[in-house]
Amino acid sequence: MAEDKPFIVRVAVLSPLRRLFDYIIPRNVVEEWPDFTAEVGCRVMVPFGRREVAGLVVEHITTSDLSLDQLKPVNRLLDSDPLLPTKLLTLFSWAANYYQHPIGDALFGMLPVLLRKGDPLPTLGTRHWQLTDKGKGLGSDSLNRARSQKELIDRLLANGACADSTLSQDFSRAVITALKDKQLIESFQQTNSEISTQNILKQDALTLHDSQKLALDSIDQHSFNCYLLDGVTGSGKTEIYLQAIEKTLRYDRQALVLIPEISLTPQTEKRFRDRFNVPIVTLHSGLTDKQRLAAWASAKRGSAQIVLGTRSAVFTPLARPGLIIVDEEHDQSYKQQEGFRYSARDLAVSRAHKEDISVILGSATPSIESLNNCATGRYSHLILTERAGTAKQPSWSIVDLKSEQSEAGIASSTLSAISQTIKNGHQVLVFLNRRGFAPAIICHHCGWSAECHNCDSRLTVHRARNRLICHHCDYQQRVPHLCPGCQGQELISLGEGTERSEEYLEKCFPETKVVRVDRDSTRKKGAMQEVFEIGSSGEPCILIGTQMLAKGHHFANVTLVAVLDADSGLFSPDFRSHERLGQLLTQVAGRSGRGDLPGRVIIQTHQPQHPLLEILIGRGYSIFAQQIMAERQITQLPPFRHMAVIRAESDRANEAETFLRTARNIAEGLNHPSPLIGYLGPLPAMLEKRAGRYRFILQIDASKRSILQVLLDGLILELSQLKDARRVRWSVDVDPQEM
Repeated sequence: MAEDKPFIVRVAVLSPLRRLFDYIIPRNVVEEWPDFTAEVGCRVMVPFGRREVAGLVVEHITTSDLSLDQLKPVNRLLDSDPLLPTKLLTLFSWAANYYQHPIGDALFGMLPVLLRKGDPLPTLGTRHWQLTDKGKGLGSDSLNRARSQKELIDRLLANGACADSTLSQDFSRAVITALKDKQLIESFQQTNSEISTQNILKQDALTLHDSQKLALDSIDQHSFNCYLLDGVTGSGKTEIYLQAIEKTLRYDRQALVLIPEISLTPQTEKRFRDRFNVPIVTLHSGLTDKQRLAAWASAKRGSAQIVLGTRSAVFTPLARPGLIIVDEEHDQSYKQQEGFRYSARDLAVSRAHKEDISVILGSATPSIESLNNCATGRYSHLILTERAGTAKQPSWSIVDLKSEQSEAGIASSTLSAISQTIKNGHQVLVFLNRRGFAPAIICHHCGWSAECHNCDSRLTVHRARNRLICHHCDYQQRVPHLCPGCQGQELISLGEGTERSEEYLEKCFPETKVVRVDRDSTRKKGAMQEVFEIGSSGEPCILIGTQMLAKGHHFANVTLVAVLDADSGLFSPDFRSHERLGQLLTQVAGRSGRGDLPGRVIIQTHQPQHPLLEILIGRGYSIFAQQIMAERQITQLPPFRHMAVIRAESDRANEAETFLRTARNIAEGLNHPSPLIGYLGPLPAMLEKRAGRYRFILQIDASKRSILQVLLDGLILELSQLKDARRVRWSVDVDPQEM
């Protein structure tokens, strides 16, 4: 290092500050590591305030705004090779800028926890497990009392060998060690080249029908392309994913597959493992810190050839990226709603562009944004109009709740249809997007109702737990025996939730298994796997649940779907509510008739003549979406205008509103009045008070993304310097999915 050229690095650290920090590499560090070049993407330990923290080198510079005497030295080096490749680091930087989020917080928020703390990248991708001769000769009845051990043995029997990083995601270290001690399994070292020469397929691919084959043949994997795979439920989109991935693997490249919910992981992972004889890792919040780091490292080093994950997996480094798939691309779960408010779907497209690879967005109910991108030529539109195999689209019927008696939310004709379906030996899916026993409890005498002390909402009755719970802040209290207002004894539960409907169905069908699927019933680890096994068994049963049941599940023996309340999305002030209602009803209806048996869908509503319901049921989602898109264009709402929402909250209502009023004044001062930019608010949020804090929003829209970004850049800079900004909690949401 020359005397006149100090080695200065610009570093990102986990911080809410919207800037990078300059540090100097001291001479002793360079002398200790003479080959060290502090490559971009490597981690370093640096002093930050009174702490020592891990930082990520983002840039090399020769001069700094600070003098050399003011620059703090890097304490030590953590990585000899870049942790993040340049293209991924560029994506992070672009995303932090686009979504108006501090780059250090964005970068480190997406890294595994242990890497944030400064732990080394583990040496993975070499240790594998296989059966010993003793293990191969194990009888089928052995280990029946040790279920997990038997499952691991069965896994190795099917796969031949599995990476340690893969097994550790599904089995505890105690299970692996126990089988090793019994001399049933043994470890060995296997290189990535050895893995790649294995036979890729365990099962042969299915025969595609003509529209599937046309869609698959249209997917060019040699350069960047974005494909919207728009296929009706049960049309075989997953089979196209699998065969597209097979092509990717034969090119010796990796595939990244995003799914919207953890609950879909067991079913999706099983299907992938049944098909492919290659290392597969999953990435989601249900993993331990060590499991997540192991999977992340395996993907980075290329030993994992298929990476399956939820939203944050879009930032996973890949040694040989070849294909990205976003399943159920319309799902709002792909938008992060706190902190770094990115859209995983949109970043998947951006990443594919930077990597020069293809990306497939799949859905039976594509988002209006994606359909508009097809209409404008940005995406290629691949359409599947028929179900795979012999399956046919289900028939729809409407039950007018105004003209029928109902109990626990279930109309008499719906109950009769459920009964007949069970008698026929088939399965029923009952959909109600409200968990708990009842959404409210009131006093018959004085009208008192149980309300949350922290939010503008009523407490929901959860009878199984004997609790009143706020579904917004999780405030809880016991269900009172007497009315707190008048001491009366007649407390009435109003409305229906999944618990109440479950209780009623168990009473009506005592010989039939009734399974509730909602956030409460699936808290236990492995609960969704049990649901999947029950549904896949084909035995007559009733599955009742929330939108968790509407997403991607395949139960071949479900021949009846009953939607108990279709009205909730018809009158919401959120401009996206109609789109989401159409997607939800179509998705849940699509769970019916996926096998050889015909399916039926019953929609319960108080609005049977609502025009949007008539279009959806009578003409299908495609025409329904076209109607929504036409309305958006007339009203100049996204995707025809570009939007950002500034949110502010405070324990004092006037502070949040005043802050946003100041924000609007600043924004209007930065730009002359123009039809290119519009403002709405400050307005109270739809739930004004939540968790004891008052919430307001300021909506800004613009005719072009670039205009909106320039405005936000200037506005956020000025807001960050306001004293009032310290008295409120505020955030910026670009391309918001919730209002």
